Amino acid sequence: MARLRIPVGSEDHADGPADAPVTLVEYGDYQCPHCGHAYPIVKRLQKDFGKRLRFVYRNFPLNEIHPYAFKAAETAEFAAGHNKFWEMHDLLFEHQQALSDRLFADLGHRLKLDTAQLAQSLKSGEFSDRVQADFSGGVRSGVNGTPTFFINGERHDDNFEMETLARAIRAAAQ
Repeated sequence: MARLRIPVGSEDHADGPADAPVTLVEYGDYQCPHCGHAYPIVKRLQKDFGKRLRFVYRNFPLNEIHPYAFKAAETAEFAAGHNKFWEMHDLLFEHQQALSDRLFADLGHRLKLDTAQLAQSLKSGEFSDRVQADFSGGVRSGVNGTPTFFINGERHDDNFEMETLARAIRAAAQ
């Protein structure tokens, strides 16, 4: 079984207590339909497990098949710089079918971010190293598709349906 090669750290986007008994890491792609399917499942897991679950999201944009995935990840990283990562993360998944430069600007405006600064950031690739670092860490950890989940550092090789993930999380919590 593959293991998470890059430990969860302070630079990660984490939601939930650091001392939660279970940490769920997702390597995801904002344009991937499977990640879009997993998004509400993860939301429900977070609600159901509460403070017993810490969720970490890492970027794994599959550029060759999802042309807006990398820019979407950069948009989320820009928002993170303004303490709005999770808000942008959610909006990107909720508008997954319409990803475009225009949508990134609209979502930035909705979150009261400086859209000119966002556009410049995307143009300059300000956050491309951060996105690429997540991607490289995923490759080192055996990620070869999205979404890929790790539960307490072990790759979850079963499906990512609600009951399957919930069962794996309950087992890891014991």
